[in-house]
Amino acid sequence: MDLVKSILENEKEKDTDPSKSILVQKDVDLDIDLGTLLASDYNALDIKTLKSKPDSYLKSLTRDNVQLLINKIWELPIERVDVAIMATLPKPEYVLPRSRVIPKPKPLTKWQQFAKQKGIQTKKKGKSKLKWDEELKEWIPTYGYKRAKAQEQKEWLVEANDNADSTNDVFAKAKLAKKERQSKNELQRLRNIAKSRNIKLPRVGLPTKDHFPNSQQLSEALTIARTSTASVGKFQSMLPKEKDAKGIAKEVSGMKRKRKALPLNVVEEKCQNKNLVDNVLEKKTKVLHENYLTGTSEIKQSATSNNKKKKGALKHSKGAKKPKAGKGKRDLHKKVGGRKRR
Repeated sequence: MDLVKSILENEKEKDTDPSKSILVQKDVDLDIDLGTLLASDYNALDIKTLKSKPDSYLKSLTRDNVQLLINKIWELPIERVDVAIMATLPKPEYVLPRSRVIPKPKPLTKWQQFAKQKGIQTKKKGKSKLKWDEELKEWIPTYGYKRAKAQEQKEWLVEANDNADSTNDVFAKAKLAKKERQSKNELQRLRNIAKSRNIKLPRVGLPTKDHFPNSQQLSEALTIARTSTASVGKFQSMLPKEKDAKGIAKEVSGMKRKRKALPLNVVEEKCQNKNLVDNVLEKKTKVLHENYLTGTSEIKQSATSNNKKKKGALKHSKGAKKPKAGKGKRDLHKKVGGRKRR
């Protein structure tokens, strides 16, 4: 019976109020932020109706609040775009928290930066992928695997010069040149990615100012370039006022390190030895300060005692058995214990 009464009451509400008015009255005005489409209602709830009819009460409350929000939207400047009606929202007042970080825009490639500076616009819409070829008399795609097959059909015969060597394979040279172009493009692509992410590239190829911001790095590159010969730069002429970079002899194998001059007197020799000891002690290596004579004797005694203990344990162990010999007679069909020859 209760279920029937609730259904009848809902039907009466629908008949009495099929469409509510646009005007909604509130004791306290809503706090509306049109930038984020947020409406905050600070009015007190009717607890009696909320307990008796929670669904209908919440629906009517949300309907009234949404109606007030839509009324505010219609007060904004509106324009018609094709069939739809658009309203320009103002800047949001509330800063809503995000569950994830805002995605960063992708960095522009080298070509995109150049096109942006020069004002070049690429028009992809309406551009067909296929292109008519007069030789093959068919439509060929401008890129893809079918284009490569069509190119092979067109270049099945290559005209050779009179002075050309007959042993040279022209098709093999063309394939090698294509692979070189592909590898060059891939290297350039990786360089663009490294440049956009501010990653320092290794010292390969022709250097530029971007690779060597410091004079020390430039001197290192010059030294490596001069010593990258079979003679390790022995017969390479140096520029005026040019010197080898510091600490570069460790990186270049075969390059002779400059030896330090011998100490002229006893005081200099003592200073060098003291600096050497200080460098050793500054490191994290453990240095044992003990009497080496007693230390070695104790180590020997402990080693001999350990060996004796091991031998005694082997003699008195119950599980170990001495292997038996065959006594000159050996049956190949039976397994006999004993020492195996290797």
